[in-house]
Amino acid sequence: MSTAEHSGGAAPGHPAPRRIVLLRHAKADWPQVSDHERPLADRGRMEAPAAGRRLAETGIAFDLALCSTAVRTRETWKLAVQELPQRPRTVYEERLYEASLGDLLALLNETPEDVDDVLLIGHNPGVHALADALAGQAEGDALATMNRGGFPTAAFAVIEFTGPWKTVEHGVGTLLDYWAPHK
Repeated sequence: MSTAEHSGGAAPGHPAPRRIVLLRHAKADWPQVSDHERPLADRGRMEAPAAGRRLAETGIAFDLALCSTAVRTRETWKLAVQELPQRPRTVYEERLYEASLGDLLALLNETPEDVDDVLLIGHNPGVHALADALAGQAEGDALATMNRGGFPTAAFAVIEFTGPWKTVEHGVGTLLDYWAPHK
């Protein structure tokens, strides 16, 4: 089942599913700058639009994008968002840089209740740890594929859950999709 088929269709009185999409920044370069200031490498400038095109194919209309303030994540988002049919409200969040699993869960718990679908653009190891922690279940071989290949640059995971944002915790979701540019 495609991710788009999951939108809507909730029974009356039953909350609609929400999606969390976790996108790791594209491949970064290693110039003589601080880690926070590292820009994308040439490969990253090709990966980011490819990830954006694949995100568009999911059919998810993001309400909110939470993006780390690091240069490589901002550049990834700038290139990826151009491929989406509409630009979601974007918040550049300092706490996403070097965030632990607990930090990432706390940020998701703060999401406003009027938001259904969130895209988080961040870093490893936190992004992979969060995808793994949230995925109590998985469709098809998505979890095996994610864990076999790790969470390379420009990869993303789509996780669905039902309930308020303050209830996002370990095992609450279903991993619907996992994509990496070179899988």
